[in-house]
Amino acid sequence: MLRVLIVEDEEIIRRGLLATIDWAGMGCRIVGDAPDGKVGLELLRTERPDVVLTDIRMPRMDGIEMAEAARAEGILPQLVFLTSYAEFDYAQQALRLQAADYLLKPVDEAELAALMQRLAASGSGTDDAEVRVEGVDWARYLGDASLNPYVRHAMERIRADYREKLSIEVLAEEAGVSASYLSRKFKEAAGQTFLELLTRERLQNAIVQLASGKYRVYEVAEENGFGDYKNFCSVFKKYMKCSPREFLQQPK
Repeated sequence: MLRVLIVEDEEIIRRGLLATIDWAGMGCRIVGDAPDGKVGLELLRTERPDVVLTDIRMPRMDGIEMAEAARAEGILPQLVFLTSYAEFDYAQQALRLQAADYLLKPVDEAELAALMQRLAASGSGTDDAEVRVEGVDWARYLGDASLNPYVRHAMERIRADYREKLSIEVLAEEAGVSASYLSRKFKEAAGQTFLELLTRERLQNAIVQLASGKYRVYEVAEENGFGDYKNFCSVFKKYMKCSPREFLQQPK
């Protein structure tokens, strides 16, 4: 069952979505609702929904700002924007955040049901390789006060400088410890190797750029630290089970 969060500042619309939609019949469960992006972001952190339905323009923090913050923290679920005809161009820009879709208000229940079914299907049958490409949960890692300081340094370098040439040896030298020690402590803290986490961060950003339609594959490779086109395609196919070009040809 899909766990859904609704973020909408117009109370009549929000309450209407909560009360009039047969969510259970769609295989969904509402885990929370919020009147703006600030509250929505807090609920994303605590509830970890599978899908967030969010308005774009809201007070305090709009839907795009909320989605960008959630993506930076590695907690952005499947994203659906609620929009009006007046905001249609804005909604198309918002799709650069790799939104699954957008729905025009007032929401058509049949259209919503079809979308939820598609999102549920896209989330099923996920294997370990696909799971590793989900956004890195930097808030969980870096918010841990007990995190080894050398591991923290390495993680902060990945987060800030994933586009650069990074290696466990270089970061160990920066920290003044042995590569074997840092490698061991990193895996203990992250549950994966330094290279696996670095690759996840690079791929997550590469996927967003590919989905935007604004970049050529070789540009995405260079922008995200993969170096040459051939290496990027090899890594992408290993994790995503398809080539970058096949990914671009998939129905959105």
